[in-house]
Amino acid sequence: MTTLGLIGSGRIGSTLAKLAIAAGIDVVLSNSRGPETLAALAAELGDKARAGTSEDAAAADIVVATVPFRAYQQLPADQLVGKVVIDTGNYSSARDGHIADLDAGGTTSSELLQRHLPRSRVVKAFNNIYFEHLAVLARPAGAADRTALPIAGDDSEAKAAAAQLISALGYDTFDIGDLSQSWRIQPDTPAYGAPYAAGKPFWENEAASAGVEAVRKAVEAAER
Repeated sequence: MTTLGLIGSGRIGSTLAKLAIAAGIDVVLSNSRGPETLAALAAELGDKARAGTSEDAAAADIVVATVPFRAYQQLPADQLVGKVVIDTGNYSSARDGHIADLDAGGTTSSELLQRHLPRSRVVKAFNNIYFEHLAVLARPAGAADRTALPIAGDDSEAKAAAAQLISALGYDTFDIGDLSQSWRIQPDTPAYGAPYAAGKPFWENEAASAGVEAVRKAVEAAER
């Protein structure tokens, strides 16, 4: 891949943009407020970044949807046909309003996104790591302290493409299964935030690497 599209350019989105550019990947930034609001960020990132609309970002080789869950139905389904869409989102009833099926554990937020994007291939990733830790834990392939990130998806080829991107950004991956299993890495699970921090609460502590086995144990410890 040569271009990464970001629909949403907040903390996770801008962090991923920086990692992608460091890996030699061109980036298209977008948000709900329009390209002009991203001019400063694009200038800071340099020649390999440009600001555009969500439709511009959707034209990239791989697209990252990093928007509040309540906004997932605003993603441009027609423009994302056939695309691998990496979902970084998490459901929060306090922020997004109560959704009964999610509250009851009948489905996952990524499965709802996949229903909204029936002709796209959704992969869950980057949702369980604090953006400040994501920014500093990247390591070259083969490094002894390389960190692993869990991924989930219903399409094996899409997961392979996502894993290739994640590797280029500096991380190993641990496949936790299909989208129905993505609840295992949602907020308030052992795999959320804590594996990548030196202490608790994770957002107040320095980053700490977490290999595949550490992430596997955290994922398997999740309970509903």
